[in-house]
Amino acid sequence: MNSPDSMRHSPLSRRAVLRATCSGFGYLAFAVLAHQQAARDARGSDNPLAPKQTHFTPRAKRVIFLCMEGAPSHLDTFDHKPRLTAEHGKPAPRGQAGFGGGKLFGSPFQFAQHGECGRWISELFPEVARHADKLCVLNGMHTDLPNHAQAFLQMHCGIFQFPRPSLGAWVLYGLGTTNENLPGFITISPPRTNGGAANYAASFLPAINQGTRIGGNAGGSGEQVSNLRNPRRDATSQRVQLDYIQELNRGTAESLGGNPEIEGLISSYELAFRMQGEMPQVMDLSQETAATRKLYGSDEQAGGGGGRGGRGNPFGGGSSGGTNTFGRQCLLARRLVEAGVRFVEVTVGGWDHHRNLKESLAASCQSVDQPIAGLLADLQSRGLLDETLVLWGGEFGRSPFAQGDGRDHNNKGYTLWMAGGGVKPGMVHGQTDDYGFEAVEGRVHVHDWHATILHLLGLDHERLTFRYGGRDMRLTDVKGSVVQEIVSDTSRGR
Repeated sequence: MNSPDSMRHSPLSRRAVLRATCSGFGYLAFAVLAHQQAARDARGSDNPLAPKQTHFTPRAKRVIFLCMEGAPSHLDTFDHKPRLTAEHGKPAPRGQAGFGGGKLFGSPFQFAQHGECGRWISELFPEVARHADKLCVLNGMHTDLPNHAQAFLQMHCGIFQFPRPSLGAWVLYGLGTTNENLPGFITISPPRTNGGAANYAASFLPAINQGTRIGGNAGGSGEQVSNLRNPRRDATSQRVQLDYIQELNRGTAESLGGNPEIEGLISSYELAFRMQGEMPQVMDLSQETAATRKLYGSDEQAGGGGGRGGRGNPFGGGSSGGTNTFGRQCLLARRLVEAGVRFVEVTVGGWDHHRNLKESLAASCQSVDQPIAGLLADLQSRGLLDETLVLWGGEFGRSPFAQGDGRDHNNKGYTLWMAGGGVKPGMVHGQTDDYGFEAVEGRVHVHDWHATILHLLGLDHERLTFRYGGRDMRLTDVKGSVVQEIVSDTSRGR
């Protein structure tokens, strides 16, 4: 046993003093500060969202996906069918699989050729038609099922039978992001139905790759990202509090021998803290000029710089009619990719036109036409279009026969289009039959579409894998081929 004299002269380390005094709170503060510095040192080399090396030279660096939930009619927008129009009201051809004996329904809308490429586009998209020479139209699309939930999930995740990572999550996992203060994958006004959050989930990929949701239901008003800042605490005190919580999280993860969910939570907390400094500025649309807002069809007269309905809010209010909300969201999408976000999806609902096709489809198209055209023009004027892949479309198409005064689902043939980011501009790939029912040439399955998107981003869909359940998983499962015919000669990569 040590004598009192020996204890009196025994040297004490700083750690021992901190541990022994004030019930150990000094040591706790020291541990928090030490961990804070270690986290800063490690962030540059161990950041799961750090930019990653691609498989080959990419042409596109980022994606904006304009998703029309409910399946727009290709027959009334981008797939001109004169024979269908000429035979309107006649019985569907016998022997045509899937026609079901209904009457043919010609498009009530006029088509015209646009641009130097002579692209046929309906009167529903007069503003987008001005950019016909930028579009690469895929008229030979097809998918597996004509049901919304399954087709919507397949469009986003490649498969609908089991939970799988979304397209955006795979892109972020494969590429990382160029701005550590913002999410790499943002989804604006995603739907709560048709799979809901599964359409932007990370599934078995690291949780940090899942999409960050902004806004409410597709097509409606919604709130901005809430609680970005804590008004009761400054950044320094929040950092100390977060470091303590993270220390507890890491301790729990270590005690479990590693836990992906907790590790994902740790990364998400760090990202949420960093977002406070940059996300509000990116989302403040009042910084844009009146001319830019007008280009998108958003409300340049609405007052306020950040409240609901003001110019700073991308989700509601204003007096510019049907284009206002989607216009602001498209403008926000441009601001996000310009700030370094890798994948942005903007969803608009209300495209399920089983009835009242003429009025309801016209209203849907009118709400997105000007904003889409504004987005294409703005990206090009800023030098962003060449490296931004813009996607437009829904989960499937519409039937060429009447369902009352509307159209039923059709997964056998439909249209998507792409622009920018390494696709050939001003071209059409594939076609449906004379009635627009089934893809007959240049057929492109959703797996092929996904493979092509990844290819344009410099990623080989067969090599972008994640080990799970005993095998290497990928977005395209065991299928998919790159549609080389639509890839520009300068972006083939291999």
